[in-house]
Amino acid sequence: MLCPRDQTLLIEKRMHGIEIDQCPQCNGRWLDHHELDELEETKTKDTEHRSGMIDYARRESTLDCPICSKGMVAFNYRAYNLELDTCEEEHGFWLDAGEEGEVRDIIDDRIRGRNRAVKAEQAWNEFLDGVSGGGIWGSVRGFFGGRRR
Repeated sequence: MLCPRDQTLLIEKRMHGIEIDQCPQCNGRWLDHHELDELEETKTKDTEHRSGMIDYARRESTLDCPICSKGMVAFNYRAYNLELDTCEEEHGFWLDAGEEGEVRDIIDDRIRGRNRAVKAEQAWNEFLDGVSGGGIWGSVRGFFGGRRR
């Protein structure tokens, strides 16, 4: 298989326990369609953190699929500022040098964001429990509720 960037023969390598095809010239990587999921799983097995669309702002790519030679589609990965290329026939994804690390960083960011959301929801629920169960808000409500005509 040839590199879609510079037509160099891709070499099979292991990256984070995943067998990928790497270009020795530009250091880009070809991941078969299921291998992007496997790369994400190196950060979390929890599909909750990896759910949702992965491709936003799809547009025509300048690259051709190294398997079927059809023009690929470029997209912003998970709505972040990371452009990846994919074959519409679902043969795989092209990641330029260093982009596999950015994919893993994005998954970390999603995990942190979900954890913050869970903590914020818990804090809000505790606040609401305090309001409805009395506390200062209950006293204020009682004060004004008793004088109402």
